[in-house]
Amino acid sequence: MTDLYPNGWRSHAPRYPDPAIQAFDPRFEKYWIKLSAVERIATGFRWAEGPVWVGDGRYLLWSDIPNNRIMKWEEETGAVSVFRKPSNWANGNTRDRQGRLVTCEHGRRLTRTEYDGSITVLMDRFEGKRLNSPNDVVVKSDGSIWFTDPAFGLLGNYEGEKAEPELPMCVYRLDPATGKATMLTDIVPGPNGLCFSPDEKTLYIVESRAAPTRLITAWDVIDGGTRIANRRVHIDAGPGTPDGMRCDEDGNLWCGWGMGDPALDGVRIFAPDGKAIGHILLPERCANLCFGGLKRNRLFMAASTSVYALYVQVQGVAGG
Repeated sequence: MTDLYPNGWRSHAPRYPDPAIQAFDPRFEKYWIKLSAVERIATGFRWAEGPVWVGDGRYLLWSDIPNNRIMKWEEETGAVSVFRKPSNWANGNTRDRQGRLVTCEHGRRLTRTEYDGSITVLMDRFEGKRLNSPNDVVVKSDGSIWFTDPAFGLLGNYEGEKAEPELPMCVYRLDPATGKATMLTDIVPGPNGLCFSPDEKTLYIVESRAAPTRLITAWDVIDGGTRIANRRVHIDAGPGTPDGMRCDEDGNLWCGWGMGDPALDGVRIFAPDGKAIGHILLPERCANLCFGGLKRNRLFMAASTSVYALYVQVQGVAGG
């Protein structure tokens, strides 16, 4: 399928149904809008990550990590602009249940953007030691903030800065009302993307340093939604490289995918039983994604140097 883009992005008008959308299982058919095609809505970045939809403003935000900025795309006009620079090496983004932007920063902190634009540091240390490089984040219905903290951002950025980790790579839960942080687990090799199942009884975590292949593990959410237990392998990625992911209201996982074989670049979709049911082929590796648009059924995909969009026949779970 790599010949879909022989001369770069869309050297010709898209066909319907879009050949970039692949069904592996009949269950994917109900989510595939046959008169919808993949669109590239913005390009020219070094590494796009962490898209988040701001529905009340009808715009998308995402991080361009190496350029130390957060970008903005306006749905009404298609205009692309800089939302914030510097961003303290912003990575994953989401919104809390009050609509405020919550951001993981490779600058070793978790922040919240207030209504007036000011920035509140929610967490930059745990038990007196500095965080590593917060990566991805989701907000549970009770308002708690769950995020991963690998050491990827300490390996060096475009300005040559490096640092040594002070903490193991962990997954945390933060109660912003009390300011109390809980270390949920420190046994995940390279915790990366994370998201909840629709009923919030399961937390999925990408183990990006698992060997010999990356894994997506499932954990039970216990103790009134404050802790996790009972780790199990939900998906063995094999040659694939899951990064960020989001869950839809039917419990399917939509995962950023790619690295190595171009035929794997894009988004891989898994049914609740962990079976791959479809793929959205992109000309670049996809790191992360989110659902947005008027009906929360437009999939926005941050893929290396560009951002892509596709309408699908399902809504994303709130809080991602």
